[in-house]
Amino acid sequence: MIGDHGQHWPIDEDLSALRERLHRRATQAGIRGERLNDLLLATNEAVINVLEHGGGKGTVDVWQDEAHLTIDVTDTVGLLATEHIPAKRPTGTVRGFGLWLMTQLCDEFTIEQIAGGSRVRLRMNLRSPAARIGALSQEDPGQEEVRAAL
Repeated sequence: MIGDHGQHWPIDEDLSALRERLHRRATQAGIRGERLNDLLLATNEAVINVLEHGGGKGTVDVWQDEAHLTIDVTDTVGLLATEHIPAKRPTGTVRGFGLWLMTQLCDEFTIEQIAGGSRVRLRMNLRSPAARIGALSQEDPGQEEVRAAL
């Protein structure tokens, strides 16, 4: 870690306060623009799932390492599992596609069963693929195979 011990927030009905705290934290990590909006929307969806389907109680934990900003949204019921993630966007409904949406908005999305609940992990890369390619070309211009793998 780069000195970030993370932040821990209880989930309650005040979603605007949660979004403001997350906005501030993600901006400090360097996430801006559309990626910031995507992260806020994905986290909002995860928190709403806790309020509506996860017992109404849970936590949001946010931390950063050198490569990622990670948000864990945890509920107290533990019914959410990986098999609930739809492979494609559900149709014929105006609700019920939050999990699918999270997979589309974040660089990484996982669901895990943990002691006493379920955990949704949302992760955003802090360095874009273009930035990684630029860094590689500055480090060693002969790294064509590595750039192609990105």
